[in-house]
Amino acid sequence: MLRSIITKSTVFNYSTKATKPSPNVKQQQQGKKPKSKYDAASSSTNDATSAAAPSPEDSESAARARLLAEDEKDPSLDVGPNNKPLFTPTPSLSRLTRRDASTYFKFNEKGLKEVLPEGLPIGMVKEFKKSMRPALLVRDSFIHLRDNFRRVVDPSLVLRSDDAKVRKQVVLDGPVSCGKSIALAMLVQWAREEGWLVLYAPKGLEWTHGGVFYKNLLTGLWDTPIQAATVLKDFVKFNESRLRQLRCQILDPIPLGEGAGVGLMKGADTMLIPEDSTLLDLVDMGIKHTHAAVGVVLRLRKELSLVKDVPVLIAIDQYNSWFTFSEFEEPVTDRSCRPIHANKLAMVRAFRPMGHDDMMVGAFSHSTAVGKLRKELPDVPVDARVNFPRYTLDEAATVCHYYARQRLVQREVLTEENWKKVYYLSNGNGAEMRWLVPMMH
Repeated sequence: MLRSIITKSTVFNYSTKATKPSPNVKQQQQGKKPKSKYDAASSSTNDATSAAAPSPEDSESAARARLLAEDEKDPSLDVGPNNKPLFTPTPSLSRLTRRDASTYFKFNEKGLKEVLPEGLPIGMVKEFKKSMRPALLVRDSFIHLRDNFRRVVDPSLVLRSDDAKVRKQVVLDGPVSCGKSIALAMLVQWAREEGWLVLYAPKGLEWTHGGVFYKNLLTGLWDTPIQAATVLKDFVKFNESRLRQLRCQILDPIPLGEGAGVGLMKGADTMLIPEDSTLLDLVDMGIKHTHAAVGVVLRLRKELSLVKDVPVLIAIDQYNSWFTFSEFEEPVTDRSCRPIHANKLAMVRAFRPMGHDDMMVGAFSHSTAVGKLRKELPDVPVDARVNFPRYTLDEAATVCHYYARQRLVQREVLTEENWKKVYYLSNGNGAEMRWLVPMMH
């Protein structure tokens, strides 16, 4: 939904889908009276009582957590299919090989959040919560993805006899819940542990939804200063020390646009960049000055292409949301609006194309409800699209044994017949398998 506030100088466009009225206002709109003081006190008493008494589900989870803590003392339980080890002893993602495939890699959850301060994929969060352990399945498809970018940096490496063509740009496609977002997050963690400079956007959909948006009369594109500031803040969280070491290669003034809710800056249309500025100085400029936020993001994209001291990777999740219409609408008449395509947003226009020499990976996400896109996408190499598979039968066997190890199902009912039923019912869908396994009997 679009709303416009018209002043003497400018038009402020902002999304209102996230705006919710207060409970009293909502009740009055529906013709209901707000709660009296007595009702409010009674309600708060009931809430306190219900909060004090744990639900059966919470009690069951607490009991399971205690049993899992006891299980940690018994390493004989860490057995997968065919009496193979369930967990890999490999200490880091960089040392994983194909021999580690179909085993589980244990993460340090605190360390993982430090390496991925932008946020963890929702699928990873759900997996950790349901299994009560920060561990993920090592998949051959992830090792292949990691080795592809490893060979981009060092073409002399011969890592596998069946390696396909090395790609600098990759689009991870595939069915629902096949692990694309998790693989992307693991790739980002590996790259950062290797010392790479990574711009990671785990929620690409947010680039096209929410906040304020203004049409830049010089470019004809739409600026989104709130999203720009968020991207810059996320980028500096992990990369601050590296950005402090890299000098700006482009010293042209940054063009200023409209700030978030404040219109144009009076008396200035550009902001100068000092000669000795670093990329950290550039990012700080966009964070501190809302008028410069979008211009800094666009300049940062150009600067990343010029960095030669360290490998640079651009990783975008929900990448498919950039090939359809945004949430924003442009007024056409007093009574009509037309939707704005994502490619008309300045930030998306700068980061979406893959027709360059930079390393970039984008992951499609079906949670965005974008729908199926055509095979050939604009500004994306034809061979960049890689189909990411669902679980294989061998992977499904390990997954079910892992869930039994984590007490999601009793070991006595984990027969080959039962776990194969789960696999074929779910068609290898990871989320559905996690839901079906506890129903074994």
